[in-house]
Amino acid sequence: MIFEARHHGRRWVATALLLSGPAIYIGLAAAQVIASQLGQSERESDVRWSVKLDPLNAEYRDKIARIELIEKQSPADAVSWSRGATALNPHRENYWLDQAVAEQLTGDFAAERISLARASQANSHSAGLAWQIGNLYLSQGATEAAFRDYHKVLENSPQLVPRAIQICWALRPDVNFLLQNVVPPEGDKAFLSFLLSNHESDAAAKVWATIAASRQAVEQPFLFEYLRYLLVNHQALQAIRVWQQAADLSGLAAYQPTDENLLVNGNFSLPILDGGFDWTYQKSSAVMLALDPVETHSGPRSLRIFFEGAGIQDAGISQIVAVEPNTEYVFSGYYKAEEMDGVGGPRIAIHDLYTQEPLFTSDTLGEIDSWVQVTGKFTTRADTHLLVLRIARVPADNPIRGKLWIDDLKLVAASHLASLEKGRQ
Repeated sequence: MIFEARHHGRRWVATALLLSGPAIYIGLAAAQVIASQLGQSERESDVRWSVKLDPLNAEYRDKIARIELIEKQSPADAVSWSRGATALNPHRENYWLDQAVAEQLTGDFAAERISLARASQANSHSAGLAWQIGNLYLSQGATEAAFRDYHKVLENSPQLVPRAIQICWALRPDVNFLLQNVVPPEGDKAFLSFLLSNHESDAAAKVWATIAASRQAVEQPFLFEYLRYLLVNHQALQAIRVWQQAADLSGLAAYQPTDENLLVNGNFSLPILDGGFDWTYQKSSAVMLALDPVETHSGPRSLRIFFEGAGIQDAGISQIVAVEPNTEYVFSGYYKAEEMDGVGGPRIAIHDLYTQEPLFTSDTLGEIDSWVQVTGKFTTRADTHLLVLRIARVPADNPIRGKLWIDDLKLVAASHLASLEKGRQ
């Protein structure tokens, strides 16, 4: 009987243990559910209950840390709660970031740097995190550390690139340092645009040299923007250099001047770029421009200009041409015209881009039904590097009507023509 009683006692204990296991599990699960619901509250008391019900959940401790930091303005208490969160879960970068902010506000900069390093380790590829870390380093004066994180931003976040570059330049306006240590190749063009907007021409030229040396592809709109800046600011030699380098960087080898013709696309066989050193044009209600594949002199197309109206100073199409100072040049071209009506008429005009000094003006391109050649010579001034060729209306602003075609426009150094002639003899 004694044996039987002990036997039944053991069975009762075993049964109790088996029944209590699920009960404990259900109780823990219920506590976690309640903790989760309370943890979503904005009331500190509710979140504190979440910590009591689910003490191993780091999220609730971090939320209290943020309440202490933001609402109660108590960074010392926030540090304690944040350190509890990072101890429970050291793999969440936002926990380390909250801890770093609290440590900075308490003046514990050494601890803050450790927390920032741990945040970066937790998510080393996040540009948004690098942006926040960089700003925190910056606020404590750790500029070298800030530069490292801004470098990550410039590599991975196009949206933040302009602001990051602005901050980096304000910290250290040294283009060589920033190119070597902070701005990656992906940020070179944004860096160049920033420098142009701040009229840092010399620094922008160094960034362009880096782009050219690394043979980065350059989109034509970006190229034209830089060239416009250079031309407006009288940086002729840099503009000429940039256009030459654009032959490879922007796929513009066909638009380069040659010894045989310094004019680009002089026979209008290529699409008009409306930028750089190709033809540029402005729309006008009194002038219509078109490429004509029917009426041509020798190539596949000519430029047709239809005038109808008053207030016309030129045809609205022009080209900037790179030349050498103190050099004689020979211009030639062909034209035909129909139904021209009005005092005077159009003329081909070439002048210095900056001084506006006229160097060549043709006779009036009057009505004629066959192609006629126009030629002329001129010598550039000692300070001339850029010319402009345009189709002027003389006298300006007077009403005019008619059709004009031009084709096979050429500009050649007289010395080159002389050497060609000598070679043929």
